[in-house]
Amino acid sequence: MSIETDDGRGHGHDSEHHLPAVEDWPKGFGEASWWPFISALGGSGFYIGAALYVLGQGQSPIVSPVAGGAVFVLSTFVFLTGLYGWLYHAFIVDFWEGEAADFGFPLKLTMLLFLATEVATFGAGFIYYFFIRAGSWSDLPPIVADGEVLSTLVIANTLVLIASSVTIHYAHHALLNGDRTRFVRLLGATLGLGLVFLAGQVYEYYEFIVHLGFSLTDGAYGTAFYGLTGLHGLHVSLGAVLLSILFIRALYGHYSAEKHVSVSTVSMYWHFVDIVWVFLVVVLYVGAIV
Repeated sequence: MSIETDDGRGHGHDSEHHLPAVEDWPKGFGEASWWPFISALGGSGFYIGAALYVLGQGQSPIVSPVAGGAVFVLSTFVFLTGLYGWLYHAFIVDFWEGEAADFGFPLKLTMLLFLATEVATFGAGFIYYFFIRAGSWSDLPPIVADGEVLSTLVIANTLVLIASSVTIHYAHHALLNGDRTRFVRLLGATLGLGLVFLAGQVYEYYEFIVHLGFSLTDGAYGTAFYGLTGLHGLHVSLGAVLLSILFIRALYGHYSAEKHVSVSTVSMYWHFVDIVWVFLVVVLYVGAIV
């Protein structure tokens, strides 16, 4: 027998389906939550860890070689903890009751504001790249000088990600037209294409590092290349998590033409990471050998 409880927001919940984190803790102010700030703290630690890693390399390291790795691992734990709390209370706390009421533009505006901060983040990375290209472009790794940085795998991966943007668009379109079967299939296809892209990027890193000897410490270009593509890969991974949640909820029939705000916001995020990848390919891959 299940027990219905109230979460303080007027929603009843079935205790049989609750995950351990029932309350939104730490408590925010009123409707606010601390979870996004915890995620941001962990995310900032990634940059600190990367900087410490670079400072710990070479013949005369400034810090201990293990400092960067230790900070990165700790930051990953903090980031994932914050992300768990954020995603749980944003998506899963009302999972068994279906999609919440569609608040329309306010939630979409929130996503747009979040994407604006992402544009600033990637913009800073691109500015760094342009500075090093203007100042120290004579010392290029062999992989760039020989044109191997732009491979068939990169082109195929780009086409895969562009295709995923098309499938999620038409998945949302099918939902709005009441075609739930097509919506679920295209949403699953989007998730599958996203995972294929991530697998392709992992394989590309393996080829570059193991077989071609091109690593993060291989000059200014190596730092810029792995910093920007790695940051993008992290965003695609987060998008894959969001798509997985959407897909599972879609299988339970939680979305309709009237209630689809989660689909709208995740779709906006996924289109953003696709556009960023196109810029990365043009700037880092094509631009490096032109």
